[in-house]
Amino acid sequence: PFDINMALDAGWVSAIPYINVEPSEVRGVVQDAIFSRSPKSLKKTGIFIGGRDTKQALDMLKTAKNSMVPPFEVSVFADPSGAFTTAAGMVAAVEHELQKNFNTSLEGKNVLALGGTGPVGQAAAVIAAQAGAKVRIIGRQLEKAQRIADLCSNEFGEGTIQIMAGADADKAEFMKTADIVFATGAAGIELLSAEQIASAPQLKVAADVNAVPP
Repeated sequence: PFDINMALDAGWVSAIPYINVEPSEVRGVVQDAIFSRSPKSLKKTGIFIGGRDTKQALDMLKTAKNSMVPPFEVSVFADPSGAFTTAAGMVAAVEHELQKNFNTSLEGKNVLALGGTGPVGQAAAVIAAQAGAKVRIIGRQLEKAQRIADLCSNEFGEGTIQIMAGADADKAEFMKTADIVFATGAAGIELLSAEQIASAPQLKVAADVNAVPP
């Protein structure tokens, strides 16, 4: 429903969902779309890649682009779980608050991505790291958080950034030097208490992507 509503409200005339598409099927889906219309009519066609797996979505995006045969080309966009647009909006809001209240930027700031092993946390971590921040992805399990941090650094950041990892058990220690906190976990889960915020001496901005309490 989220993706369909976004597409229709953005001006799409129709949105046709294809679910459970395997990576091996992307080329066939794309070529079915591009070869069923004239190049002029293809301007009316767009492909949106959703799902929840950020790496798979980006891999599918590459496959889709490589499946087109000029001049038979369509627009294609990936945004698994709305993660990329949500993360970009959150980082932009944080940058605005930093500039307005502290006359500074993300450059050199210590950023914690709480619940950061999910799609939004991954995307926010990469965007912030590319802006010069020192980013640490925090998750329940250190091993998973480290795996995701490495994926973000090497795959999404193409080796130009270095994102660190941490476990929830050590959150209080990390908060002592945090400038920015991204709360990117599932709706309805408390990632940061009022007491933890109060005990963070360097904290400038805390952002939460969810409107669901707490």
